[in-house]
Amino acid sequence: MSKESIITGLDVGTGFIRVVVAQTKEGDNHPQIIGVGETKSFGLRRGVVVDIRDTVKSIRLAVEAASRSSGLAITSATVSLGGNHLQCRQSKGVVAVSRADGEISSEDVARVLKAAQAISLPPNRQIIHALPMNFTVDGQDEIKDPIGMHGVRLEVGCLIVDASSPFVRNLTKCVNEAGLNVESLIASPLAGAEAVLTKRQKELGVLCLDIGAGQTCLTIYEEGDIIHTHVFPLGANHITNDIAIGLRTDIDLAERIKIEYASVLPQEINSKVKINLADLSDSEQGYVPRCEIAKIVRARAEEILDLVNQELKRVGRHGLLPAGVVLLGGGAKMVGVIDLIKEKLRLPAQIGFPQEATGILDQVDDPCFAPAIGLTYWGVKNRQNSGGGMAGSPKMTYGLWQKIKKLLKAFNP
Repeated sequence: MSKESIITGLDVGTGFIRVVVAQTKEGDNHPQIIGVGETKSFGLRRGVVVDIRDTVKSIRLAVEAASRSSGLAITSATVSLGGNHLQCRQSKGVVAVSRADGEISSEDVARVLKAAQAISLPPNRQIIHALPMNFTVDGQDEIKDPIGMHGVRLEVGCLIVDASSPFVRNLTKCVNEAGLNVESLIASPLAGAEAVLTKRQKELGVLCLDIGAGQTCLTIYEEGDIIHTHVFPLGANHITNDIAIGLRTDIDLAERIKIEYASVLPQEINSKVKINLADLSDSEQGYVPRCEIAKIVRARAEEILDLVNQELKRVGRHGLLPAGVVLLGGGAKMVGVIDLIKEKLRLPAQIGFPQEATGILDQVDDPCFAPAIGLTYWGVKNRQNSGGGMAGSPKMTYGLWQKIKKLLKAFNP
């Protein structure tokens, strides 16, 4: 990278579009935030584009706000990719070390990562990430970076994250029509985790849970590596819908009630405490017990956490993550949600806030902004990796694979 580099993170969510502009200096992996933009999102449902025109307009508004905030023209961005079409699977690759003296080079690493991607995928799916979990050299496992070591046989255990190609093309088209180049695509479950988790949490074992508007994302780390990720098509918007149906009111009022009064602990609310709907909307009358609202919210929150529990059991990590749960997204702001997570998942829990970032933190010190900030971290890594070697964590992203395809083709027979 140059001495000073501008990185932009574009978080394309169902509820909001958020843009974070950051500046990094050579040798410093910690972004300094210099601009922020946020606008309501239209044209997306459950993390995927359903209306290109509305999505383009929403992205433009957010980018313009970030451009005014930073004083810079924004031309490219690292973009989040959401939706429950995202899938992950583990794969292994094996190659022979090419050099006669047995020293492992970056070309050997590229070849073994390509070998790990030699998996059967439907024609409408494509690989977004190939995330090395550990390397093995001549039977010696748990190696993080094998470059410079000596051996004959190089193996890698890899987590492959793939996505639906039509959804990827639709999102890319929206970003391009909004006037930006897509520097790289990052699966949304991985974006927020990068901003809020500490190295110690990743080593111990941790679940990053992002309850967004239209989807809930989970990412599991263990021994420093991502071992699993998943997206559920349920989020905070479903809670809003439940409130609207339960109270027989319009969706805008239901959203306001959720933001101002939502709780998942109805047993702690006095049954005599009521909300005057006329104070919230001129078109509504009557009183609603606050504990009844809490019962509606808790029912949907429990459903989301039951799905998370099932996924943890499926991958054998139920109750086995010492660093617990780190919660992100708008769902993290509900009263009592941390206590509910501790009860349902049987793990310690806390709300996640961006780590190690500097700059205008007063505007982004919010669990909702973690994915956008995390995208700037991924942008820094991507540029370092594309510059050569395996700087920092050896993570291979969509954008990086696009850049090194020519190198990989050289190894085809």
